[in-house]
Amino acid sequence: MPRLGVTMSEGKVTKWLKKEGDTIRRGEPLFEIESEKLTSVVDAEESGVLGKIVAPEGSNVPVGGVVGILTMSGEEFAQEATRTEGPALLGERRETADVERPEEAHEPREKISPLARRLAQNLGIDISKVKGTGPDGRIVKDDILKAAQAGPQEARVEPLRVADTIEMSVVRKAIADKLTRSHLTAAHVTITTSVDMTETITLRERLAPEIENRTGAKLSYTDIIVKLVSLALKEYPTVNSSLEGDKIKLFSDINIGVAVALEDSLIVPVVLSADKKSLAEIATLLGDKIEKARTGQLSVDEVTGGTFTVSNLGIYDIEVFTPIINPPECAILGVGKILPKPWAVGEEIKIRPIATLSLSFDHRIIDGAKAAAFLQKVKQSLQKPEEALG
Repeated sequence: MPRLGVTMSEGKVTKWLKKEGDTIRRGEPLFEIESEKLTSVVDAEESGVLGKIVAPEGSNVPVGGVVGILTMSGEEFAQEATRTEGPALLGERRETADVERPEEAHEPREKISPLARRLAQNLGIDISKVKGTGPDGRIVKDDILKAAQAGPQEARVEPLRVADTIEMSVVRKAIADKLTRSHLTAAHVTITTSVDMTETITLRERLAPEIENRTGAKLSYTDIIVKLVSLALKEYPTVNSSLEGDKIKLFSDINIGVAVALEDSLIVPVVLSADKKSLAEIATLLGDKIEKARTGQLSVDEVTGGTFTVSNLGIYDIEVFTPIINPPECAILGVGKILPKPWAVGEEIKIRPIATLSLSFDHRIIDGAKAAAFLQKVKQSLQKPEEALG
Protein backbone atom coordinates (compact mmCIF):
# COMPACT_ATOMS: atom_id res chain seq x y z
CA MET A 1 0.00 0.00 0.00
CA PRO A 2 1.61 3.27 -1.13
CA ARG A 3 1.55 6.46 0.94
CA LEU A 4 -0.34 9.16 -0.97
CA GLY A 5 0.00 11.91 1.62
CA VAL A 6 1.96 12.71 4.75
CA THR A 7 -1.05 12.02 6.99
CA MET A 8 -2.15 8.82 5.28
CA SER A 9 -1.93 5.78 7.58
CA GLU A 10 -4.02 3.29 5.61
CA GLY A 11 -5.92 2.88 2.37
CA LYS A 12 -8.97 0.90 1.31
CA VAL A 13 -8.77 -1.35 -1.75
CA THR A 14 -11.94 -0.44 -3.62
CA LYS A 15 -11.40 -2.25 -6.93
CA TRP A 16 -8.95 -4.66 -8.54
CA LEU A 17 -8.34 -3.90 -12.21
CA LYS A 18 -6.59 -7.24 -12.77
CA LYS A 19 -7.30 -10.79 -11.62
CA GLU A 20 -5.04 -13.54 -10.35
CA GLY A 21 -3.03 -15.10 -13.17
CA ASP A 22 -3.06 -11.96 -15.34
CA THR A 23 0.21 -10.83 -16.89
CA ILE A 24 1.07 -7.32 -15.71
CA ARG A 25 3.32 -4.74 -17.32
CA ARG A 26 5.17 -2.11 -15.34
CA GLY A 27 3.16 1.13 -15.16
CA GLU A 28 -0.12 -0.64 -15.96
CA PRO A 29 -3.12 0.26 -13.71
CA LEU A 30 -3.40 -2.48 -11.10
CA PHE A 31 -5.96 -1.52 -8.45
CA GLU A 32 -7.88 1.44 -7.03
CA ILE A 33 -7.60 2.67 -3.45
CA GLU A 34 -9.51 5.13 -1.32
CA SER A 35 -7.41 7.16 1.10
CA GLU A 36 -8.30 9.88 3.58
CA LYS A 37 -8.71 12.51 0.90
CA LEU A 38 -9.35 10.92 -2.47
CA THR A 39 -9.55 7.85 -4.67
CA SER A 40 -6.47 6.93 -6.72
CA VAL A 41 -5.37 4.30 -9.22
CA VAL A 42 -2.15 2.45 -8.32
CA ASP A 43 0.08 1.31 -11.16
CA ALA A 44 2.27 -1.80 -11.10
CA GLU A 45 5.84 -1.03 -10.06
CA GLU A 46 7.22 -4.05 -11.90
CA SER A 47 6.22 -6.44 -14.68
CA GLY A 48 5.16 -9.98 -13.87
CA VAL A 49 2.14 -12.15 -13.09
CA LEU A 50 -0.44 -11.35 -10.44
CA GLY A 51 0.09 -14.53 -8.45
CA LYS A 52 -2.08 -13.70 -5.43
CA ILE A 53 -4.54 -11.00 -4.37
CA VAL A 54 -3.88 -10.74 -0.63
CA ALA A 55 -6.20 -7.80 0.06
CA PRO A 56 -9.62 -8.32 -1.56
CA GLU A 57 -11.86 -5.41 -2.49
CA GLY A 58 -13.10 -3.63 0.62
CA SER A 59 -9.96 -4.38 2.67
CA ASN A 60 -8.28 -1.65 4.72
CA VAL A 61 -4.51 -1.92 4.39
CA PRO A 62 -1.90 0.08 6.35
CA VAL A 63 0.73 1.99 4.43
CA GLY A 64 3.45 -0.49 3.48
CA GLY A 65 1.12 -3.47 3.95
CA VAL A 66 0.88 -6.27 1.39
CA VAL A 67 -1.94 -5.86 -1.13
CA GLY A 68 -0.95 -8.56 -3.60
CA ILE A 69 1.93 -10.72 -4.75
CA LEU A 70 3.52 -10.16 -8.12
CA THR A 71 5.66 -13.02 -9.43
CA MET A 72 7.86 -13.62 -12.41
CA SER A 73 6.30 -15.74 -15.12
CA GLY A 74 6.20 -19.36 -13.93
CA GLU A 75 7.56 -18.47 -10.46
CA GLU A 76 6.05 -20.21 -7.43
CA PHE A 77 5.36 -18.44 -4.14
CA ALA A 78 4.77 -19.79 -0.65
CA GLN A 79 1.07 -20.00 0.15
CA GLU A 80 1.91 -20.46 3.82
CA ALA A 81 3.76 -17.15 3.90
CA THR A 82 0.76 -15.43 2.37
CA ARG A 83 -1.57 -16.84 5.00
CA THR A 84 0.81 -15.96 7.82
CA GLU A 85 1.80 -12.48 6.79
CA GLY A 86 -1.40 -11.33 5.15
CA PRO A 87 -3.61 -10.56 8.15
CA ALA A 88 -0.86 -8.85 10.13
CA LEU A 89 0.27 -6.71 7.21
CA LEU A 90 -3.28 -5.88 6.27
CA GLY A 91 -3.84 -4.56 9.76
CA GLU A 92 -6.85 -6.75 10.44
CA ARG A 93 -8.15 -6.49 13.98
CA ARG A 94 -8.23 -10.00 15.21
CA GLU A 95 -10.54 -9.04 18.07
CA THR A 96 -13.36 -8.55 15.57
CA ALA A 97 -13.48 -12.21 14.63
CA ASP A 98 -14.30 -15.30 16.66
CA VAL A 99 -10.75 -16.64 16.71
CA GLU A 100 -8.42 -17.57 19.51
CA ARG A 101 -5.29 -15.65 20.36
CA PRO A 102 -2.07 -17.58 20.95
CA GLU A 103 -2.01 -16.57 24.63
CA GLU A 104 -5.50 -18.02 25.05
CA ALA A 105 -4.63 -21.41 23.63
CA HIS A 106 -3.76 -22.78 27.09
CA GLU A 107 -6.97 -21.62 28.78
CA PRO A 108 -9.59 -24.26 29.70
CA ARG A 109 -11.67 -25.11 26.67
CA GLU A 110 -15.17 -23.69 27.20
CA LYS A 111 -17.93 -23.41 24.67
CA ILE A 112 -17.43 -19.68 24.16
CA SER A 113 -15.16 -17.80 21.80
CA PRO A 114 -12.46 -15.54 23.29
CA LEU A 115 -14.10 -12.48 21.73
CA ALA A 116 -17.50 -13.42 23.18
CA ARG A 117 -15.90 -13.95 26.61
CA ARG A 118 -14.26 -10.51 26.59
CA LEU A 119 -17.45 -8.89 25.33
CA ALA A 120 -19.48 -10.59 28.07
CA GLN A 121 -17.05 -9.34 30.71
CA ASN A 122 -17.21 -5.78 29.39
CA LEU A 123 -21.04 -5.81 29.24
CA GLY A 124 -21.55 -7.70 32.51
CA ILE A 125 -23.32 -10.64 30.86
CA ASP A 126 -23.61 -13.94 32.76
CA ILE A 127 -22.52 -16.46 30.13
CA SER A 128 -24.16 -19.31 32.03
CA LYS A 129 -27.52 -17.85 31.02
CA VAL A 130 -26.63 -17.42 27.36
CA LYS A 131 -27.51 -20.07 24.80
CA GLY A 132 -24.82 -20.53 22.16
CA THR A 133 -25.69 -20.67 18.49
CA GLY A 134 -22.19 -21.48 17.22
CA PRO A 135 -20.79 -24.91 16.29
CA ASP A 136 -21.55 -27.48 19.02
CA GLY A 137 -23.50 -24.87 20.95
CA ARG A 138 -20.53 -22.54 21.29
CA ILE A 139 -21.33 -19.00 22.45
CA VAL A 140 -20.23 -16.44 19.89
CA LYS A 141 -20.20 -12.65 19.70
CA ASP A 142 -23.74 -12.31 18.33
CA ASP A 143 -25.13 -14.34 21.23
CA ILE A 144 -23.62 -11.90 23.75
CA LEU A 145 -24.85 -8.88 21.81
CA LYS A 146 -28.37 -10.30 21.71
CA ALA A 147 -28.25 -11.00 25.44
CA ALA A 148 -27.08 -7.46 26.13
CA GLN A 149 -29.80 -6.03 23.89
CA ALA A 150 -32.50 -8.05 25.59
CA GLY A 151 -31.45 -6.99 29.11
CA PRO A 152 -33.38 -8.21 32.17
CA GLN A 153 -36.53 -10.10 31.16
CA GLU A 154 -38.83 -7.77 33.09
CA ALA A 155 -37.33 -4.65 31.48
CA ARG A 156 -37.03 -5.97 27.96
CA VAL A 157 -37.78 -3.49 25.20
CA GLU A 158 -38.21 -4.37 21.56
CA PRO A 159 -35.07 -3.34 19.66
CA LEU A 160 -35.26 -0.58 17.08
CA ARG A 161 -35.70 -1.81 13.54
CA VAL A 162 -32.70 -0.96 11.38
CA ALA A 163 -33.48 -0.32 7.72
CA ASP A 164 -29.85 -0.55 6.64
CA THR A 165 -26.30 -0.44 7.97
CA ILE A 166 -23.70 1.53 6.02
CA GLU A 167 -20.00 1.06 6.60
CA MET A 168 -18.13 4.34 6.94
CA SER A 169 -15.76 4.94 4.04
CA VAL A 170 -12.13 5.85 4.65
CA VAL A 171 -12.96 9.43 3.65
CA ARG A 172 -15.96 9.58 5.99
CA LYS A 173 -13.91 8.23 8.89
CA ALA A 174 -11.15 10.74 8.18
CA ILE A 175 -13.69 13.59 8.17
CA ALA A 176 -15.19 12.34 11.45
CA ASP A 177 -11.78 12.04 13.11
CA LYS A 178 -10.62 15.44 11.87
CA LEU A 179 -13.76 17.33 12.92
CA THR A 180 -13.87 15.59 16.29
CA ARG A 181 -10.24 16.57 16.85
CA SER A 182 -11.12 20.13 15.83
CA HIS A 183 -13.94 20.38 18.38
CA LEU A 184 -11.89 18.76 21.14
CA THR A 185 -8.81 20.93 20.65
CA ALA A 186 -9.87 24.32 19.27
CA ALA A 187 -11.80 26.83 21.38
CA HIS A 188 -14.56 27.41 18.82
CA VAL A 189 -16.34 30.77 18.73
CA THR A 190 -18.63 31.89 15.89
CA ILE A 191 -19.60 35.46 15.06
CA THR A 192 -21.93 36.61 12.27
CA THR A 193 -22.68 39.71 10.25
CA SER A 194 -24.99 40.65 7.37
CA VAL A 195 -23.67 42.04 4.09
CA ASP A 196 -25.29 44.08 1.33
CA MET A 197 -24.12 42.21 -1.78
CA THR A 198 -25.43 44.78 -4.30
CA GLU A 199 -22.04 45.95 -5.57
CA THR A 200 -20.55 42.44 -5.53
CA ILE A 201 -23.43 41.27 -7.73
CA THR A 202 -22.85 44.24 -10.05
CA LEU A 203 -19.12 43.43 -10.24
CA ARG A 204 -19.81 39.81 -11.09
CA GLU A 205 -22.34 40.71 -13.78
CA ARG A 206 -19.81 43.07 -15.36
CA LEU A 207 -16.75 40.78 -15.22
CA ALA A 208 -18.28 37.33 -15.76
CA PRO A 209 -18.87 37.59 -19.55
CA GLU A 210 -15.38 39.00 -20.14
CA ILE A 211 -13.68 36.28 -18.04
CA GLU A 212 -15.72 33.50 -19.64
CA ASN A 213 -14.93 34.73 -23.15
CA ARG A 214 -11.23 34.97 -22.36
CA THR A 215 -10.71 31.83 -20.23
CA GLY A 216 -13.84 29.72 -20.53
CA ALA A 217 -14.24 29.88 -16.73
CA LYS A 218 -17.45 31.04 -15.06
CA LEU A 219 -16.89 33.65 -12.37
CA SER A 220 -18.80 32.75 -9.19
CA TYR A 221 -19.52 34.64 -5.98
CA THR A 222 -17.23 32.17 -4.23
CA ASP A 223 -14.35 33.19 -6.52
CA ILE A 224 -14.86 36.85 -5.57
CA ILE A 225 -15.14 35.98 -1.87
CA VAL A 226 -11.92 33.92 -2.01
CA LYS A 227 -10.06 36.89 -3.52
CA LEU A 228 -11.44 39.46 -1.07
CA VAL A 229 -10.85 37.18 1.93
CA SER A 230 -7.24 36.65 0.85
CA LEU A 231 -6.69 40.42 0.74
CA ALA A 232 -8.26 40.82 4.20
CA LEU A 233 -5.94 38.13 5.57
CA LYS A 234 -2.95 40.24 4.51
CA GLU A 235 -4.15 42.91 6.94
CA TYR A 236 -4.95 40.39 9.69
CA PRO A 237 -2.16 37.78 9.58
CA THR A 238 -3.18 36.26 12.94
CA VAL A 239 -6.27 34.84 11.23
CA ASN A 240 -3.94 33.18 8.72
CA SER A 241 -2.07 31.12 11.31
CA SER A 242 -1.84 27.80 13.13
CA LEU A 243 -1.14 26.76 16.71
CA GLU A 244 1.60 24.20 17.31
CA GLY A 245 2.23 23.47 20.97
CA ASP A 246 2.69 26.87 22.62
CA LYS A 247 3.71 28.64 19.41
CA ILE A 248 1.53 30.50 16.91
CA LYS A 249 2.84 30.20 13.35
CA LEU A 250 1.88 33.10 11.08
CA PHE A 251 1.96 32.06 7.44
CA SER A 252 3.32 34.30 4.72
CA ASP A 253 1.46 32.21 2.13
CA ILE A 254 -2.28 32.79 1.87
CA ASN A 255 -3.79 29.56 0.59
CA ILE A 256 -7.59 29.47 0.57
CA GLY A 257 -9.41 26.14 0.74
CA VAL A 258 -12.97 25.89 -0.57
CA ALA A 259 -15.23 23.23 0.92
CA VAL A 260 -16.85 21.10 -1.80
CA ALA A 261 -19.66 18.68 -0.95
CA LEU A 262 -19.50 15.30 -2.69
CA GLU A 263 -22.13 12.56 -2.69
CA ASP A 264 -21.17 11.14 0.70
CA SER A 265 -18.23 13.22 1.85
CA LEU A 266 -16.52 16.59 1.79
CA ILE A 267 -13.25 17.70 0.22
CA VAL A 268 -11.39 21.01 0.33
CA PRO A 269 -9.37 21.90 -2.80
CA VAL A 270 -6.91 24.72 -2.16
CA VAL A 271 -6.12 27.86 -4.18
CA LEU A 272 -2.45 28.60 -3.47
CA SER A 273 -1.35 32.25 -3.06
CA ALA A 274 -4.90 33.46 -3.67
CA ASP A 275 -3.91 37.04 -2.76
CA LYS A 276 -1.52 37.13 -5.72
CA LYS A 277 -3.98 35.77 -8.28
CA SER A 278 -6.51 37.66 -10.37
CA LEU A 279 -10.22 36.88 -10.33
CA ALA A 280 -9.87 35.21 -13.72
CA GLU A 281 -7.06 32.97 -12.41
CA ILE A 282 -9.02 32.05 -9.30
CA ALA A 283 -12.15 31.28 -11.32
CA THR A 284 -10.14 29.07 -13.70
CA LEU A 285 -8.21 27.20 -11.00
CA LEU A 286 -11.15 26.76 -8.66
CA GLY A 287 -13.51 25.68 -11.42
CA ASP A 288 -11.01 23.06 -12.56
CA LYS A 289 -10.40 21.75 -9.04
CA ILE A 290 -14.09 21.55 -8.18
CA GLU A 291 -14.69 19.52 -11.35
CA LYS A 292 -11.78 17.23 -10.43
CA ALA A 293 -13.17 16.85 -6.90
CA ARG A 294 -16.54 15.71 -8.22
CA THR A 295 -14.94 13.19 -10.57
CA GLY A 296 -12.43 11.90 -8.02
CA GLN A 297 -9.37 13.16 -9.91
CA LEU A 298 -7.85 15.58 -7.39
CA SER A 299 -4.24 14.94 -6.41
CA VAL A 300 -3.02 15.10 -2.82
CA ASP A 301 -1.13 18.34 -3.55
CA GLU A 302 -4.37 20.00 -4.62
CA VAL A 303 -6.03 19.46 -1.23
CA THR A 304 -3.13 20.26 1.10
CA GLY A 305 -1.42 23.42 2.29
CA GLY A 306 -4.55 25.44 3.12
CA THR A 307 -4.26 28.28 5.65
CA PHE A 308 -7.92 29.41 5.68
CA THR A 309 -11.18 27.86 4.45
CA VAL A 310 -14.35 29.25 2.87
CA SER A 311 -17.59 27.23 2.96
CA ASN A 312 -20.50 28.54 0.87
CA LEU A 313 -23.86 26.82 1.45
CA GLY A 314 -25.93 29.40 -0.38
CA ILE A 315 -26.71 26.94 -3.18
CA TYR A 316 -28.60 24.82 -0.60
CA ASP A 317 -30.80 27.76 0.51
CA ILE A 318 -28.95 27.96 3.84
CA GLU A 319 -28.94 31.47 5.35
CA VAL A 320 -26.83 31.00 8.50
CA PHE A 321 -24.71 28.11 9.80
CA THR A 322 -21.81 27.43 12.15
CA PRO A 323 -18.83 26.10 10.17
CA ILE A 324 -16.28 23.89 11.91
CA ILE A 325 -12.63 24.92 11.77
CA ASN A 326 -10.54 22.81 9.39
CA PRO A 327 -7.41 21.92 11.43
CA PRO A 328 -4.62 22.90 11.61
CA GLU A 329 -6.12 26.21 10.42
CA CYS A 330 -7.51 28.60 13.03
CA ALA A 331 -10.55 30.03 11.24
CA ILE A 332 -13.19 29.33 8.60
CA LEU A 333 -15.74 31.59 6.89
CA GLY A 334 -19.29 30.38 6.25
CA VAL A 335 -21.32 32.12 3.54
CA GLY A 336 -25.12 31.93 3.38
CA LYS A 337 -27.62 32.42 0.56
CA ILE A 338 -28.10 35.88 -0.91
CA LEU A 339 -31.71 36.88 -0.23
CA PRO A 340 -33.74 40.08 -0.78
CA LYS A 341 -34.27 41.72 2.63
CA PRO A 342 -35.12 45.15 4.07
CA TRP A 343 -31.96 47.20 4.51
CA ALA A 344 -31.36 50.70 5.82
CA VAL A 345 -29.87 52.96 3.14
CA GLY A 346 -29.35 56.34 4.73
CA GLU A 347 -32.71 57.23 6.25
CA GLU A 348 -34.63 54.96 3.87
CA ILE A 349 -35.53 51.26 4.05
CA LYS A 350 -34.90 49.47 0.77
CA ILE A 351 -34.93 45.85 -0.38
CA ARG A 352 -31.35 44.74 -0.95
CA PRO A 353 -29.64 41.38 -1.67
CA ILE A 354 -28.31 40.37 1.74
CA ALA A 355 -26.00 37.50 2.72
CA THR A 356 -24.93 36.38 6.19
CA LEU A 357 -21.27 35.67 6.93
CA SER A 358 -20.31 33.37 9.83
CA LEU A 359 -16.72 33.34 11.06
CA SER A 360 -15.70 30.44 13.31
CA PHE A 361 -12.30 30.99 14.92
CA ASP A 362 -10.02 29.45 17.53
CA HIS A 363 -10.18 31.76 20.55
CA ARG A 364 -6.85 30.40 21.79
CA ILE A 365 -5.19 32.23 18.89
CA ILE A 366 -7.56 35.05 17.95
CA ASP A 367 -9.24 37.46 20.34
CA GLY A 368 -12.88 38.30 19.73
CA ALA A 369 -12.15 41.93 18.81
CA LYS A 370 -9.52 40.87 16.26
CA ALA A 371 -11.88 38.31 14.71
CA ALA A 372 -14.66 40.92 14.57
CA ALA A 373 -12.33 43.42 12.88
CA PHE A 374 -11.35 40.84 10.27
CA LEU A 375 -14.99 39.94 9.55
CA GLN A 376 -15.83 43.63 9.34
CA LYS A 377 -13.06 44.05 6.76
CA VAL A 378 -14.47 41.20 4.66
CA LYS A 379 -17.92 42.78 4.90
CA GLN A 380 -16.63 46.19 3.79
CA SER A 381 -14.77 44.57 0.90
CA LEU A 382 -17.90 42.80 -0.33
CA GLN A 383 -19.92 45.98 -0.06
CA LYS A 384 -17.22 47.95 -1.93
CA PRO A 385 -15.40 45.28 -4.00
CA GLU A 386 -14.06 47.72 -6.62
CA GLU A 387 -12.20 49.65 -3.90
CA ALA A 388 -10.91 46.48 -2.24
CA LEU A 389 -9.58 45.10 -5.51
CA GLY A 390 -7.91 48.40 -6.34
